[in-house]
Amino acid sequence: MTLLADIAGWIGPDPLRAVQTTPHGLRECPGCGLFQTVPALAPHTTARCPRCNTLLRSTGSDPTTSALAFNLAALVLLGVSCTTTLMTVSTVGMVRTAGLFSGPEGLRGHGLWELALIVLFTTVAAPVLKLGATVYVLAGLRMPVPPRHLREVFAWLERLRPWSMIEVYLLGVAVAYTKLIALVHIDIGTALFALGGLLVTMIAADAALDPQGVWEEIDRVSPPPSDLHGAAVPVSQPTAGAIGCRTCGLVSLSPVSGVGECRRCGSHLHAREPDSIGHTWALTAAALILYVPANYFPVLTVVQLGAGAPSTILGGVVELFDAGMYPLAALVFFASVAVPVLKLISMITLLVSTQLGYTDRRRDRAVLYRIVNTVGRWSMIDVFMISILVALVQFGAAVTIDPGIGGVAFALVVITTMFAAEGFDPRLMWDAAGANR
Repeated sequence: MTLLADIAGWIGPDPLRAVQTTPHGLRECPGCGLFQTVPALAPHTTARCPRCNTLLRSTGSDPTTSALAFNLAALVLLGVSCTTTLMTVSTVGMVRTAGLFSGPEGLRGHGLWELALIVLFTTVAAPVLKLGATVYVLAGLRMPVPPRHLREVFAWLERLRPWSMIEVYLLGVAVAYTKLIALVHIDIGTALFALGGLLVTMIAADAALDPQGVWEEIDRVSPPPSDLHGAAVPVSQPTAGAIGCRTCGLVSLSPVSGVGECRRCGSHLHAREPDSIGHTWALTAAALILYVPANYFPVLTVVQLGAGAPSTILGGVVELFDAGMYPLAALVFFASVAVPVLKLISMITLLVSTQLGYTDRRRDRAVLYRIVNTVGRWSMIDVFMISILVALVQFGAAVTIDPGIGGVAFALVVITTMFAAEGFDPRLMWDAAGANR
């Protein structure tokens, strides 16, 4: 950590280290739509909306140095994870090794290229892009002449965060390990230890990063042009027709009522997400339909000495329970069975209550939305487990694991529910109740 902080210091001095408090500013709460002034915050302080308790900002002691150091460390660990062995298994004299790329390659070899792309993007591409973009922006802010496109890169970084799933992948590895113990001999590789370190480092990096502080520093070192055609004009006081940017938080007044372009990050501005209810209903209905084949068709088939049977998601939970692995069985049941069902029920509840204009329990529904928007990605545990098992257990007549079409359907359920939660605008709940008139 000291070496990486020194490297960050070589790039340039921390422009925010001398700042003892962060400046105040007008914000629109992304959870309920309330316009409010976030006061100047001391280091290690959080600001939450007084109406719905949504987190508005969390500050650290040094807004760029620690975050840059942690992200540099995470990039190194991710490089180690991608270039070393994850696990080695052997049985009856045959040996197979697997790394991060082996799972997608195994799925592609079985014709499930859709699932291969999903696993590759969420375990390698998204983490690399997320970490690389963060280092590019934080290091660029410390340079005498900041590089171009800092705004565009940081705006895209915010959209990448939910799709980087290293922590979920590690749980998938743990589930795969328990299933492999009974079939083959296992040796742990360097990549697994690197992934463990990567998980801890990425958590620390996210905790150290203050996105609002980064946006403010981007404004300081590279002010946006003042003559942008059609761009909204920032305001410092609540004004009729003001719009809060959902990407960078800047509140602006657009020349066109209800729409515009953010002067700070270039994102399209809308008073509310266009057709949020309709899009969310469509994605939720698609997830409901996909949930049937996801649980009906097998996700994998284990064939040992010519005998075996397909296994569904719920069947895998039963196998873990029968093997006495009760905590792991409970974890898989919660992530792969309970969470998708509860998420679908929750989305329908939020949609119906909004359309009917319910005024009760708005704060509770706001909390429910935040939970739904956070936990859905953890359902990918089974998908990652399948990719690892398929890559490792291919020993001909001795023992073989083949993926099933149910895995593709289940991955699509997870993705569509994530898009549904992202597309739902929670401010509509408060609008429907008349709280934002």
